[in-house]
Amino acid sequence: MGKPVIELEGLRKEYKPPFKWKWRKVAPWWVTLYELLKRPKIAAVDGITLDVHEGESFGFLGPNGAGKTTTIRVLMGLIKASGGRAKIFGEPVPSQAAQRRIGFLPEAPYFYDYLNVEELLDLVGRLFGQGQRARRKRADQLIEQVGLGHARRQPMKKFSKGMLQRAGLAQALMNDPDLVVFDEPMSGLDPVGRKEVRDIIQSLRDRGKTVFFSSHILADVEMICDRVAIIGHGRLHEVGTIRELVRDSVAATEVVLHLDGEIADEVVGRLAEVGQSHRKREDDLYVVLGPEADVGAFLSESISAGLKIVSVTPRHETLEDVFIRSAASIETEEDGES
Repeated sequence: MGKPVIELEGLRKEYKPPFKWKWRKVAPWWVTLYELLKRPKIAAVDGITLDVHEGESFGFLGPNGAGKTTTIRVLMGLIKASGGRAKIFGEPVPSQAAQRRIGFLPEAPYFYDYLNVEELLDLVGRLFGQGQRARRKRADQLIEQVGLGHARRQPMKKFSKGMLQRAGLAQALMNDPDLVVFDEPMSGLDPVGRKEVRDIIQSLRDRGKTVFFSSHILADVEMICDRVAIIGHGRLHEVGTIRELVRDSVAATEVVLHLDGEIADEVVGRLAEVGQSHRKREDDLYVVLGPEADVGAFLSESISAGLKIVSVTPRHETLEDVFIRSAASIETEEDGES
């Protein structure tokens, strides 16, 4: 495992919630002023401690409002932490020296819409002090890599959301960064675009770059991440490799039964109720049995009832299962504290 590139220790960010005006006929003005100034703070990020190592592809996961974007904004120096410590390349955030080695794609990027993607990348290259020839060569390479070759001279005000996301990926890579930080890089992309982003992240990792990104597309995260962290309500709940987080045991078993001939509806209903879920498609009944179910007994009963077994497929736990389980645990903890 390489040396730490991102170091967070007890990171905390607090906000005061928006003030809700309450009209009172009698209360003096200073009562309202007192309420305005004394509003309790809300912790958007609440004591997160984790390291991301050199060459890692690290997924930062959590439900909406979990604190992912706030954490990323602190890392990028866009907002100041309320407490704790954040370092990038060993330098306290914000650091100009560290920022020159970072590529950043924010959530829902916005660019000057009168520019085309060539002009955008030329501007970014200038900001990083690249020479004209180097800028042009790098821009040409990235425009093709993100699939915008057909629209390189088209004003970005005509771009779709997915095209803007591709342009954002290109500008984030313009300085050939050692660390790339993406906030929802798959947002707005079709399946082809998502595959291209996965390939880009994989190629960066293969070149020894460090990738830190948030995403809701858990299947993509599972394919490309070395480690993931799951946060909720600003707190870190899970961190580890996919193998460490995903249980090896069978999470469920899907049984497909063929309804051959006249099978009583009550028999079919009884068998279906045994499973966690079921659905019927033409003459086939799909039943998902939970991990505690006796699969052998269910199959024996199905055969005795005159049904044919088409297939029995064990389902192992996925990152999505881990995420849902963690989210439920987070909500339970919050309910217990409230």
